[in-house]
Amino acid sequence: MSTIARLSLAQYDRMIEHGVFDDGTQRRIEFIRGEIREMNPIGSMHEVVLDRLNEWSFENLPRRTVWVRIQSSIGLVELESAPQPDMTWVARRDYAEGRPTAADVLLVVEVAETSLRYDTGEKADLYAAAGIADYWVVNVPDRSIEVRRDPGANGYRSLQTFTGDDEIRPLAAPEIALRPAMLWPART
Repeated sequence: MSTIARLSLAQYDRMIEHGVFDDGTQRRIEFIRGEIREMNPIGSMHEVVLDRLNEWSFENLPRRTVWVRIQSSIGLVELESAPQPDMTWVARRDYAEGRPTAADVLLVVEVAETSLRYDTGEKADLYAAAGIADYWVVNVPDRSIEVRRDPGANGYRSLQTFTGDDEIRPLAAPEIALRPAMLWPART
C-alpha cells in the first residue's frame, strides 16, 4: 500500500465538517498518523462483547464520574491521529468543542476479532506514544484480554493476558473488576 497524501488532524476535521465522507455508504474510517484508513465491518461477536463491556462499565462505575464512549474518536494531535476505539473511558467534561485528548483518557479498549494484529501492533504503539496508561485488547478468538500498561517511547512495557475468571482492575477504578468470562456467551 502506498500513501498518496498526508493530512493534518485539522485538515481531516475540516473534511468532516464539510461532509466529505457523507457518501451514503456508511464506511467505517479513522485517521491514523496523517492517513485516512478504512476499518473492517464489525461482526456479531464483536458487537456482543462490546455490549457486555458497555453494560459492565455502566453497572460498575460510580455514577457521573466518567464518560463511557463507544466507537467515538479521541484526538492525538501530536500524532496527527483520531482513532476510534471500541470503548473509551474519558474524564467527564464537555467535548462539544473538540474530542477528548490523551490527557482525558482513562481507559481504551479495542475488541479484536479480525483486527488483532493491528490492535496489538500499530494501534498499541500509537496509544503508547500518546501516553495512554491503560490499554486493553479483547482477543475474541482466544477469549482473553490483553492489558497493556506503562507506556513508553518504544511501546508498552507491561503486558498481561487474562482469561476465564481472572480479575482485571482498571487503573482509573481499581475498586471494580472485570472477568473475561463475563464477555462471552456460554459455549454449548
